[in-house]
This record gives sequence, C-alpha cells and structure tokens, in this order.
Amino acid sequence: MTTPDTVETSAGWLSEDALEATRGRVPIVYVDAVPVRLDHLGRVERVGTLLRGRSDGTLSRAVVSGRVLYGESVRDALWRHLNKDLGADAEPQLPPSPAPFTVAEYFPESDRTGFHDPRQHAISLCYIVPVEGDCQPSRDALDFAWLTPEEALTSEVVAEMTGGQDRLLRLALAHVGRLP
Repeated sequence: MTTPDTVETSAGWLSEDALEATRGRVPIVYVDAVPVRLDHLGRVERVGTLLRGRSDGTLSRAVVSGRVLYGESVRDALWRHLNKDLGADAEPQLPPSPAPFTVAEYFPESDRTGFHDPRQHAISLCYIVPVEGDCQPSRDALDFAWLTPEEALTSEVVAEMTGGQDRLLRLALAHVGRLP
C-alpha cells in the first residue's frame, strides 16, 4: 500500500521524453482542488487562489492542481498537491470518501471545452477542499490569496486566470451555492 510518504514524487517517475510521448498518446489524470474557508455552518466564506509564474513569463492565478502518479490514490494525490502548494501548515480537511464535484477535460485545442492545456489532453477530478490552517505558497507558487466569492469572480481576478481556471472556480462556487 502506498501512503503520501511512500509515493515516489520526483519528476523522474517518467523521463521528460517519456512524459512528452505519453502526453501525445493518452489522457493524463489530474486533480484540481479549490481551497475554501468555511463559516460555522459549513458555508463557503472564502476561496483560495495561487499566483504562479508561467513558462512564457506571465503570471496566472489558479487553484491547486497536479498529476496523479502511477500507483497513487486520488486521495493521496490531493493531499500531496495541497501540502506542496499551500504548505505543511495548511491542514486540508479531506472528507472520508472524496467525490469530485465535477470532471474537467483539458484539451490542447482551446475551443473544445473551455478548459485548455496546450501540452496535453488531461482529465481532472475536481474537488472543493476546506482548509483550516495557515497557507504559505511553496515551490512554484509566488503568492496565495483568500478571496470572497464576489472578489474571486471580479473581472480583474478572472483576467489573471488561464486555461479555464475561472470557469472551474465558477463551477465550484455554483456547486456550493455561492455563485454571486
């Protein structure tokens, strides 16, 4: 049995060439996690977004996202990416039986689903995850911000999102009844 501590998480699980070849032949499985802060009744008060640098030198606001590794459970992948992106003190609260609120299909073509990843066809299981601890961006994230649902969907914030991340955030907020 693999645990978050025993799953091989190095980028070498596939060489870059092998990963590129695989991306060109089969969909890759991902998880997307929308971090949220809840009030005492379990209603979403805030959503968390990361600010990341992109390969083209621009900045983009996004939710937590990443690949599911071979031999890794979806639950372990969620835990690993939440801790990697939000820091060890984030305290994500995964439910006993995580179920995605939606499934997003990312395509290299930007006009197919509203979700776009120029590198690959990816299938992402999308979750809303309450977070109770202190979040500090780590690794490739430059900043982390808690926003009200209204703030998260302003034209300024939406303009910072790419690849359908604004659409995913809107779907998450609609799912929990907080779409402004």
